[in-house]
Amino acid sequence: MTEYRLLIDGKLVKGDMTMPVINPANEQVLAEAPRASQAQLDAAVSAAKAAFPGWAARPIGERRALILTIADRLEAQADAFARLLTQEQGKPLPEAQAEILYTCAFIRHLAGYDLPVKVIEDNDSRLVRQFRKPLGVVGAIIPWNFPVLIVAFKLPLALLAGNTLVVKPAPTTPLTTLKLGEIMAEVLPAGVVNIITDQNDLGPALTTHPDVAKISFTGSTATGQKIMASAASTIKRLTLELGGNDAAIVLPGADPAKVAPGLFAGAFMNAGQVCLAIKRAYVHDSVYEEVCARLAELAEAAVVGDGLEQGTTIGPLQNRMQYEKVKGFLDSARADGRIIAGGTLPEGPGYFIRPTIVADVRDGDQIVDEEQFGPILPVIRFDDVESAVASANRLELGLGGSVWGEDRDLARSIAERIESGTVWVNKHLDFGPNIPFGGAKQSGLGVEFAEEGLAEFTQIRILNEAR
Repeated sequence: MTEYRLLIDGKLVKGDMTMPVINPANEQVLAEAPRASQAQLDAAVSAAKAAFPGWAARPIGERRALILTIADRLEAQADAFARLLTQEQGKPLPEAQAEILYTCAFIRHLAGYDLPVKVIEDNDSRLVRQFRKPLGVVGAIIPWNFPVLIVAFKLPLALLAGNTLVVKPAPTTPLTTLKLGEIMAEVLPAGVVNIITDQNDLGPALTTHPDVAKISFTGSTATGQKIMASAASTIKRLTLELGGNDAAIVLPGADPAKVAPGLFAGAFMNAGQVCLAIKRAYVHDSVYEEVCARLAELAEAAVVGDGLEQGTTIGPLQNRMQYEKVKGFLDSARADGRIIAGGTLPEGPGYFIRPTIVADVRDGDQIVDEEQFGPILPVIRFDDVESAVASANRLELGLGGSVWGEDRDLARSIAERIESGTVWVNKHLDFGPNIPFGGAKQSGLGVEFAEEGLAEFTQIRILNEAR
């Protein structure tokens, strides 16, 4: 087996413990990963703190050049990273390859921003300028659904602003992040980026650590609430990208032949394990049956299997805990609605569930009200557009949403009323590093990507001079 190492103070080191990493397609041990101790977490934070003054003092152009080198090194190893990503995460190899390429693209774009000094006033009485200064040590907590790409949501902007990092990947998908650490050990000064792993036991120590200035977290709303509470004692800065139960609204007059493929792709990418995926589809009565039929056809045509096998379009659930949770959603879907495609568990090893379409469910059913984060799409009938808007907005989450219809003006007017951070018209899951991304309500706090995301890793400092 390949050996993997933590990255602490520029050195690749063994963990004080180890933990198995399971391939979700066969439930076999893929590798033994290092597992950090509390002492190693403290050492990582201390290394980041010590590296901070020197890194922050470097010209932004030098920091940018080193960040871009990380993207170049990753791109040179893209095939190996993609294969490892499929093995530890489960997604089909083409999706893994796309994740690595998107990671490189995000790093390159985000590294291109700048932090110019803003002159607020310049007159006979005073000169007032606004600077943006780095915060210090940033803790970046990475989920298991996109363990490489989400590093690129956080690391380039944090480093560009002059911060140093402690990165903590999810315990079920640490390997690709640790491989990134090998690149960073070669490229960056010691201590600028540190990578530690755990079994979800070191999170509280990281989020309460007095030497950590900010936490950037992607994951569930429940965990985000705990992080907010634990960060309160030191008033840490926070960026939280949390859960979503995204609604798609299909308007009267929509063309089912056009809409169904977009809905299916928006719901079932990465086996539905996407924060911004469509989690509930509200479809007007006039097109309901045809949209359901077309979705069922797409679900039945999907090829479920090991992501390394050619032709696979949907891989396994990433881990057993999520697999068991989604099986519970299947049970409630059977009780509350009508399964018109899928709903079965393929025989043999692996955390596989066939893509499932559930018709004749309604608001209040578990499969509608709770984020399933798996390959199940409930389709809810409506006959009044106002009721669909109310349904889309009724929950406490508001990450994304979409509106589908032939009448572009109507679709746009409805989209403007959806209480989500991002709303699409006639598409879903279209985002990029130049577009600010953040959740409404309990789907998040703060913004990622673009200039707004860079600002999240800085502290405003005003210099006010008398003339």
